[in-house]
Amino acid sequence: MTSATILTIIIIYFGLLILISNIVSKKDHSNDTFFKANKNSKWYLVAFGMIGTALSGVTFISVPGEVGNPDLQFKYFQFILGNAIGFLIIAKVLLPLYYRMNLTSIYGYIEQRLGTVSYKTSAIIFLISRTIGSAFRLYLVVIVLQRYVFDDFNVPFAATVLISLGLIFAYTYRGGLKTIIITDTLQTFFLVSSVFLTIIFVCRSLDFGALEAFEAVKNSNYSKIFFYEDYLQGNYVIKQILGGIFVTIAMVGLDQDLMQKNLSCKNIGEAQKNMFTFTGIFVLINIFFLSVGALLYMYAEKNGVAIPMVDGIARTDYLFPEIAFRHLSIIPAVIFLLGLTAATFATTDSALTALTTSFCVDFLGMDKAENANNMKTVKTRHLVHLTFSFLMFLVILVFNSLNDKSVVTMIFTVAGYTYGPLLGLYGFGLFIKSKTVTDKLVPLVCVVSPLITYFINSNSKEWFGGYVFSFELIIVNGVITLLGLLLISKPATGQTHF
Repeated sequence: MTSATILTIIIIYFGLLILISNIVSKKDHSNDTFFKANKNSKWYLVAFGMIGTALSGVTFISVPGEVGNPDLQFKYFQFILGNAIGFLIIAKVLLPLYYRMNLTSIYGYIEQRLGTVSYKTSAIIFLISRTIGSAFRLYLVVIVLQRYVFDDFNVPFAATVLISLGLIFAYTYRGGLKTIIITDTLQTFFLVSSVFLTIIFVCRSLDFGALEAFEAVKNSNYSKIFFYEDYLQGNYVIKQILGGIFVTIAMVGLDQDLMQKNLSCKNIGEAQKNMFTFTGIFVLINIFFLSVGALLYMYAEKNGVAIPMVDGIARTDYLFPEIAFRHLSIIPAVIFLLGLTAATFATTDSALTALTTSFCVDFLGMDKAENANNMKTVKTRHLVHLTFSFLMFLVILVFNSLNDKSVVTMIFTVAGYTYGPLLGLYGFGLFIKSKTVTDKLVPLVCVVSPLITYFINSNSKEWFGGYVFSFELIIVNGVITLLGLLLISKPATGQTHF
């Protein structure tokens, strides 16, 4: 498929999203619509749309790409099992709390439980964490577009990033969450369809039927799921499951992005139905993504397709687009492009909306009733939205100059440091009922904890007999934060009811 064809499809795709945005937000682009979708979202639309937000281009490219590593294979599914447990904990513990307190920003809980400084600190942690994480995810699709499209037009990488973020801004700045609920449903449809259709096209290229494909993947050198031989290594099953649980609680349950969608449902019952349904679909889709990875490596081996090299380094992130764009026919190439675009932009548009919401609510107080339809605050919200778009642009440029490893690993490594303090803050709030904290010292604890965690991680082999941390590093960070909060704690003056 030519770069001109790819570009044409992308233009049509974003034209459709912008059209939907204009229709949805034409009559109402108030703050209440942007932040909460008027508390009128259908749970099944939220559940389906969340798939696209949770998966992103990372799952679409990096997860299949890592399957070819003998030390990884289907290792990621261990992490997914932990994710599923984490989602159930969120549905039964955190969602009822958020609905009971009628929150717009979930960090309002920290304000009522621990104090204003703790509240602002939590919001800042989210803003930093989500900006970095979403920039990483968008970076992944931009480097693919750059390699296979914009390089042919001599468009610089920075311009590609700016164009991508500009398009996202264009269809999100007015309707916010109300628009996202609809556009993400459409984008998830493209994503899910592309996974199944890609499997069909690759299987046909390999002369596999459904049962043959299943047996081929099962008996391949790519499909080992459980790694329990050496607990010192990062792929050990217990580490992966525990890491999956706590990364999910932190990156979903304590993250304004995905929780904002849940809080747009009418009541807690519908929000929980959304989470339960989403969990089942999430696990199933990831099984198919891993299977795509195994099939792609079989295809590459059969047809002599080498893993693309960038600056002398083999980049498994490029294997899927390399096969889709340069070795399969036009139809699977188009399907791959739609799936990749949908996966990545469904994540980024949601993140930008959540970042804007958090800043406007947590720092500018726009959730107050008097600001619901105030045109001055609406204009301020637009400016905030634009500012976060530009900030993400800068982060992507920095990451492009520094990155030298798989994006999926990088995202969750960074998450272990940035989201850990949120785990500690909420853990203290929920389980240490008899105490509160010296509010002004909380930022110090939340800065020192990741530094101590980094120091421990850097020396774990020497200190712990060869032990290598994986995703469970976030637990260490959360515990250190909790211990730090206990050091600055004091008896609570009144009874805690939440």
